[in-house]
Amino acid sequence: MEHTALLQRYRRDRRKLLEFLLSSGLIKEPRTPSGPTNSLSNIDFDTLSADYILLCLKSGGVIDVTEATKKYLDESAYPVTSHSHTRNSYFLVSDPDLAGSPPRRVPPPITVRQTTNVAQSSSQMESSGVQNATTFGDDCGPTYKVATNTPIRRSQNSEIPPLGLPSLSTGLSDDDLRESAYELLLASIFFSGVGSYSVDDRKKEKSSKFLSSLKSKRDKVLSQSQSLGRPSELMDTVRVQMQISEAMDACIRRNLMQLAARQMHGQIDLPHVSLGLLNGIFKSDFRNEKSYMQWKNRQANILEEFLCFPASVQKTDHLTIRSHAAKIRHEKEWDTIMSPSERVAVLASIRQVAVNLSSLPGRFDIQGETLYWTTGYHLNIRLYQKLLFAVFDVLDEGQLIEEADEFLSLIKLTWSTLGITQKMHNALYAWVLFQQFVETDEGLLLENAVIELQKVQTAEEADRKEEQYMNSLVCSRQYDGQELELNLVQAISVSISIWCDSALQDYHLHFSQKPSCFRTMMALLSAVGILTSDDCDEIKVSYSCSLTKFSSSNDNVSRKLKYYITSSTNAACGRVASKVDLESRVQRMHPLAMLAKELKLIAERDFNVFWPVLHQWCPESLMMSVVLLHQFYGERLRPFLKRLSSLSEDVRAVLPAAEMLDHYLTRLHTTALDANRLLLSSSQVLDHYQIGEVSAPLILDWVISQHAHILEWTGRAFDIEDWEPLSFHQRQAASIVEVFRIIEETVDQFFGFNLPMDITHLQALLSVIFHSLDAYLLKMLNQLVDKNHLYPSAPPLTRYTETVISVIKKRLLECAPLDDDVNYKLNELTIPKLCIRLNTLQYIQKQIGMLEDGIRKSWALVKPSHNPRWTKDEPLEETSLLTCSEAIDALFATTFSIIKDTATGAINKICAFTGARVVFWDLRDRFLFHLYRGDVASSRLESYLPHVDTVLDLICGLIDDSLRDLVVLSIFRALLEAYVWVLLDGGPSRAFSDSDVSVMEDDFNMLKDFFIAGGEGLPRSLVEQEAKFSQQILGLFSLRTETVIKMLMNASEHISVGLDSNKHAHMLEDAHTLVRVLCHKKDREASKFLKRQYQLPMSSEYDDTPDRDSTLRSPLISDLLKRSYSTNWTNKGHSSFKSIKKKLQEATSEIRNVAR
Repeated sequence: MEHTALLQRYRRDRRKLLEFLLSSGLIKEPRTPSGPTNSLSNIDFDTLSADYILLCLKSGGVIDVTEATKKYLDESAYPVTSHSHTRNSYFLVSDPDLAGSPPRRVPPPITVRQTTNVAQSSSQMESSGVQNATTFGDDCGPTYKVATNTPIRRSQNSEIPPLGLPSLSTGLSDDDLRESAYELLLASIFFSGVGSYSVDDRKKEKSSKFLSSLKSKRDKVLSQSQSLGRPSELMDTVRVQMQISEAMDACIRRNLMQLAARQMHGQIDLPHVSLGLLNGIFKSDFRNEKSYMQWKNRQANILEEFLCFPASVQKTDHLTIRSHAAKIRHEKEWDTIMSPSERVAVLASIRQVAVNLSSLPGRFDIQGETLYWTTGYHLNIRLYQKLLFAVFDVLDEGQLIEEADEFLSLIKLTWSTLGITQKMHNALYAWVLFQQFVETDEGLLLENAVIELQKVQTAEEADRKEEQYMNSLVCSRQYDGQELELNLVQAISVSISIWCDSALQDYHLHFSQKPSCFRTMMALLSAVGILTSDDCDEIKVSYSCSLTKFSSSNDNVSRKLKYYITSSTNAACGRVASKVDLESRVQRMHPLAMLAKELKLIAERDFNVFWPVLHQWCPESLMMSVVLLHQFYGERLRPFLKRLSSLSEDVRAVLPAAEMLDHYLTRLHTTALDANRLLLSSSQVLDHYQIGEVSAPLILDWVISQHAHILEWTGRAFDIEDWEPLSFHQRQAASIVEVFRIIEETVDQFFGFNLPMDITHLQALLSVIFHSLDAYLLKMLNQLVDKNHLYPSAPPLTRYTETVISVIKKRLLECAPLDDDVNYKLNELTIPKLCIRLNTLQYIQKQIGMLEDGIRKSWALVKPSHNPRWTKDEPLEETSLLTCSEAIDALFATTFSIIKDTATGAINKICAFTGARVVFWDLRDRFLFHLYRGDVASSRLESYLPHVDTVLDLICGLIDDSLRDLVVLSIFRALLEAYVWVLLDGGPSRAFSDSDVSVMEDDFNMLKDFFIAGGEGLPRSLVEQEAKFSQQILGLFSLRTETVIKMLMNASEHISVGLDSNKHAHMLEDAHTLVRVLCHKKDREASKFLKRQYQLPMSSEYDDTPDRDSTLRSPLISDLLKRSYSTNWTNKGHSSFKSIKKKLQEATSEIRNVAR
C-alpha cells in the first residue's frame, strides 16, 4: 500500500507540474490531432513526455500533443538513465530477481585509452575530458581550454617494475614534477640565451590561432613552414604538451626573464629557480587560493628536497631550511602575518644555503658537475622523465609529436642542471618509450625503444670519471626476495627484462592481437638481456653477466626460452579449456570439438607468428608447443574414445575435429623436424589419437544401416511411381530423383565425416549405391512384357488359287487369350509411360557419371585410416600405392560399369518393346492386318503412314532428345519387321503378282523416305542398312517362279534354324523363306508346284480375319515349327529337298485335319 500511495502521489504531482507549464503562458499553442486548441481539459497529462515539453518550451513554445504522447511511449519502453557523467547508472524496468543469474562468461574487454601519460596523477586524469575540454592550470589570470576528445584505453599489462630510485621525502606528486620540469626547461632556455625575448614581443608574434596540437596535419605543416625557426612556436607546442595554462606560462616567463636578466653568469639550478619564482609571483596572480597554495607548496617542497637531505648540509642549515619551508607552506603566516621584508629575509636565508651547496665541487670532477648531480639525482631523473614524456601527443598518446626531434634537442639545455649524459638520455628515452608502449600498445614506440637501447650498448665506453658517476646513481629493488643495487642503466634494463619476462610467460595472450610486436619484443629482450639464475639460484647483478645476452648456444637462454614456451602454451590451453564449456553450450557444439578448433588456432599462431621469431634461439620451440598441445588434447580425448559405440551427433563432431588437429599438429611436427634436422627424444614423439582405428568399425556399421534404409526408400519410391514427367523440362520420373537424392545425401554424410577411411569403406558405400540402383532397374525391367506377346499368330501355309471354289470357309483353330497379368502390364505400358521410363534410364546414366566423378574427387581428399609414416620409418612402397590405386579404379569400374551396362540394356529392351508395341499392338488393325490385304492397289502403305506420323509426334514430344533417334529407329525396325511379316506370313488373303511388286517397291521407298524426313530424321545410310534385308525379301517376289523353285531345291545346303517367323529365322535364300515366297506369289505355276510337291491347301479355303485378342499360335503349328527348327538338311540336294518336302506335307495334312 505504501508503494502504491507513493506512485499515485508522484503521478499527481507530475500532472500538476505539466498543467502549470502548459497554462503558464510560456507556450504559444498546444496542437492536437484535430488542430490547435486553447483548452487543456481534453489532454491526458499522464501520457505526455516531460522531456519533450521542456524541449518545446526552450525551442519555441509549440507543443504537438501527438508527438509528446509518442515520445512518452518510446521512453517508457527503455530503462530510465540518470544524468551522470559516466552514463553508467540506470533504473531497471523489470525486477532483477526475476531475471535469473547473471551470465557466466567473462564480458569482452573494453579498449580504452588514458588521457594522460604514465607519470600523471589520478586527479589530473579525472579533471580531463569533461565536455570535450580541459583547463590546463587554473593558477592565475584567464584560462585556456583545449578540446580533448581522445578515446580512453587501458593497456593489457600496465604492471611495469619501477626503477627503484630513492623515494621523494617531500611527497612531490606527478603534477608537481611536471610543472617543475617545465619551469626548469624555461629557465634553461632563458639562461642559455635561446629564448631572450620579452613577453610583449611574444604576444605580438602570436597570432590568433587554435593550439597547434589540435590543428589538422595539413595546417600544422603549413604553420610550421611559415614560422620555421621561431622558438615561440616550439615552446607553445611544449606548453600544450606539458599541460600548462597560458596564463601561468606568462607569469613564469615574466619572472624567469627578470631572473635571467639579473643573473647573467653562473649555472642555473632548480632551487634558484624556485626562489626566483617565490620572490616574483604573489597570491594576486592566481585566480583562486587553492591554485596558489598548490603552487607555493610545490616550490617549498622542491627547496626542501634539494637543500635538506644532502650529507654536506649542516644540521643548523637543515633545521633552517625545514623551518623556512614550513613558513612558506603555511597559508596565513606567509601571505598575511609576515611582512614583505620578512618574506625577503626568509628567501635570502634559503638562498644562502643554496649558494653554499652549489659552490661545493662535484664528486667526480666532471666538467659542469654540481653537487646536485649526485645528491638530487633521484629528483633530477624524475624531472627529466617528465620532459621526455612531453614528446607524446596529448591527443594521441601512441604517436610522437611532429616537433619531437626539435624538442629533444631543446631539452639538452637541461642536461648540465640535471646531470644528464648522452648515455643516460638514450637509456631514459628508451625507458619512457617502453612505458608508453605498455600503456598504448603502439608497436612503433617499442621499435624506437629498441633503437635507443641499441645506442646505449653500441655507445663508446665512457671515461673512468663518467663511469664512476653513472655507477653512483644507485637504484634499489627487490627480486626474488633479494635486494639488488643497480646503476641507472642496469635498473632500466632489469625493469624492462622483468616486464618482458612476465609478458613472455604468456606471450599467446599479449601478442596474439598484434603479432608484429612479438618480434620487436624479442629484439628488445635481446638488447637488454634475459634474467637467468645460476645453479645456486642466486641472481647475478653485474650488468655484464646478470642479463644474459641471447645466444642459441647459451644453455641458460635456451632453458629460459623453453620455460616461456611451456608456460605460455599451458596458459593458452588453460584459457581455452576454461571458456569452451560455456561457449559450447551457446553454440550447441561438443566441448571437445570446440577445444580442438581452438587448439588448432593456437598452433597456427605458433607456426605463423611465434616460431619464425623463436627458432633462431630455440630451434625446437615449435616442436615443444606442438607436443604440449597434442598431449593437452589427448588427455581429454581418450576417455571419450573409450565410450564410443556408434556415430552419434557428438561423435561426428568430435572425431573429425580431433583428426584434423592430430593431422595438423603432425604436419607442424614434421616441418619442425625437417627445418632443424632435430633428433627426437622420447618426450617429443606424438602419441597419435588413432582416430582411424576407432572410427573404422563405426563407419562400416553406419553404412550397413544406411543400406537397408536406402533399399526401403527406393522400393517405396518405385511402388508409388505413376510414370508421369516431373516437369516440362525434367521429363524423368519423380522416383529416380528421390532415389538419387537419398544416395547423394548418404554420400555427403559419408564424406562429411572427415574421418580416415580405407578401401573397405569405399567398397561398402559403392555396394549401397549399386544395390539401390540395381534394385530400381530390376523393378523397372520386371514391369515389361515379353514382346513376343505382341506378335500375331502365324497363318497356315496355303497356295494361291485364281477361282474360288464354293466351299464352306472355316476359321483356324483359335488361340488361347492373353494372361490377365500380361494384359494388365500391357495396359500400363502405354507409349507415354514407356517414354518416361526411357527418360528415367537416360537420367540414371547421366547422374551415375556425375556421381562417380564426385565420389572420386571426394575420395581423393580422404585421409587413409593408417598413415605408414606414423607406424614405420620407411615410406610406403610405390608398388603398394599402385596396387591400392588399381584396386580403387577396378572397384569404381566394376560398380558403375555394371550399372551403366544394365541401364543401357534396359534402354535397348524398352526401345525394342516400344517399337514392337507401336507397330504390332497399337497399329495392328491399321497397318498389320490391312496392308495389301485382298488387293495391293486398294490398301497401299501411304494410307497408313499418317498414323505412324501421329505416334512419332507423340513420342518426340515426350522423349529426351538424346533418345529420340534410338526410339524412332526401333519403330522403323518394327515397321520393317511388320512389312516382312506381311510379305511372308501375310496369310491366305495376301498374294502378289508381278505388277503388284513394282507398286510395293514404291511403297517401300516411301517408307524409307518417311524416316529420312529430308535429312531431319534418321541418317540415310542407317535407313538403307536397316532396310537392306527387307528390300531383298521384296526382291524375291520379282523373280520368275522357275528361278524361285530352283533356288528352293538348291537351298538344302543353306538351311538355318527353323520356320517360325516370330523367331526371326528368315534367311534370304533358305527353304523356309523361299516356300513362303511361293505361297504368296499370285502365280499358277507356283500353286501347282506347291500342290504337287507339298499338297498345300488352297487359300480360298480359309478365313484369316484377324482376332486381336488371339496372339498365341496354334499348338500344332508351334510344335510343327519347333520341330522344323531342329531339322538339318543334308548335303545331298535332292534327298534333302525330299526330306523338307515330306515334313511340309505332313504339316499341311495335320492342318487340314484340324480344319475339318
